[in-house]
Amino acid sequence: MLESMIQAPVPTRAEVSDVATAVYEGADAIMLSAESAAGKFPVEAVSTMNRIGEEVERDPTYRSVINAQRVDPEPTVGDAIADAARQIAETLDLSAIICWTSSGSTAIRVARERPKVPVVAITPNLVTGRKLSVAWGVHCVVAEDAHDLDDMVDRAGSIAFRDGFAKAGQRVIIVAGVPLRAPGTTNMLRIASVGPNGDAQI
Repeated sequence: MLESMIQAPVPTRAEVSDVATAVYEGADAIMLSAESAAGKFPVEAVSTMNRIGEEVERDPTYRSVINAQRVDPEPTVGDAIADAARQIAETLDLSAIICWTSSGSTAIRVARERPKVPVVAITPNLVTGRKLSVAWGVHCVVAEDAHDLDDMVDRAGSIAFRDGFAKAGQRVIIVAGVPLRAPGTTNMLRIASVGPNGDAQI
């Protein structure tokens, strides 16, 4: 996206505009190829792309542009839960949406809603974690699967606390599927408060 930076230390205006447009349009990720793989200014290219993305996201109009592109959820349980999670998180000013996911579909559905709050995906699968690392707004953590619902809620709070997405006393929303470890069963929402040690309580 910054092709001229293969040879030059600064991009063209057109390239900056292309990167900014991709961010405004809600692209999951923006990437470099030859600029960082074989270019003369790899550090500058990465820094420039990052700076453009951060500047766009600070623009007061960014959120309204993203919201205007949101589509209605499909008539499925998973999509309805993802849409509800976003609305609840924004209405109650929650700190994060935490998705327990095996296949990654739960986190992708929530990310598709483009929520204002961070999306934290917890998965036991390394392949899923790698896939989610480029999904819009998703911070992915690869961890041991939850043993039961109490463990799921408790560790969701601990991970959000540890990674700086929630402070003690703040609330998060947890999205998952029941029964646990059954891919494609997104059907549950829980609101929990993060305790003083990072544990979560319903």
